[in-house]
Amino acid sequence: MNTVFIGGSRHISRLPAQAKERLNNIIENGHEVVVGDANGADKAVQKHFLDAAYEKVTVFCCGDKPRNNLGEWRTQNITPPKHVKGFQFYAAKDREMAREADFGFMIWDGKSPGTVLNVLRLIRAGKKAVLLNVPEESPVTFKTREQWSEFLARCSADLRENLRDRATPDEWEADEPSAQADLLETSRGVQNVKTSPATQPPSAADLAANVNAALASGDPSSFIDALGHLARAKKGGMTQIAKETGLARESLYRALGKDGNPELVTILKVISALGLTLEAKMQVKAGASISL
Repeated sequence: MNTVFIGGSRHISRLPAQAKERLNNIIENGHEVVVGDANGADKAVQKHFLDAAYEKVTVFCCGDKPRNNLGEWRTQNITPPKHVKGFQFYAAKDREMAREADFGFMIWDGKSPGTVLNVLRLIRAGKKAVLLNVPEESPVTFKTREQWSEFLARCSADLRENLRDRATPDEWEADEPSAQADLLETSRGVQNVKTSPATQPPSAADLAANVNAALASGDPSSFIDALGHLARAKKGGMTQIAKETGLARESLYRALGKDGNPELVTILKVISALGLTLEAKMQVKAGASISL
């Protein structure tokens, strides 16, 4: 008998047939279940086990009592670290469920970083996880870190950024392919950009060279994109940039993301936080002369 950590996205209120089939397999095998107390997938999973009169369920929650415990099952109250709020407050119970479980089943809306982050926690602990992508009706099985890296490389830059920002240093490792993927993505639109070998992560000098090349190209969107990649590669990522500039992290993500259009003051603050300097030089065309 194993313990299964079941989680999912808050935007999923109805379980697809594939999810119900896997839950029924869990019931037939008599596995212990640990599940959260949130609305959405957690509540829908609880409803499925309630309808099946399944008793081997433990509901994990943060605080004094669960928000949802439809079957009045045993509860496990987790005390988050002091002064922690928002996502990190509720992430405390997810970390405990990942530690207690033997494997995990995550029901994903294709967007939620929290659901994918639970897969990472399980993989880091050497445990198997299945991620059911509901919109695509496709399950992904993770048994090794290599499979996680392959999946992460296919994710959007925004999802990778959100994962890295929400994960703890222990959960997120420096050898993930996100920085390299960001570098390659930036270099597609800029000629003569210096890149590192595929087996090595890009250095700060490489990323700074991307910013220079994008600036020299005269394309504002390429420059903002390259600046955003360098900001995310900085130790501490956007969170650290936000602290140093006094700007909101969410607004930085928007300003330095795809289709971003930051104000000049924002650009200057980010450049300063990155330790860069912006220098203007007079351009002299061949055959022309200039006197000052």
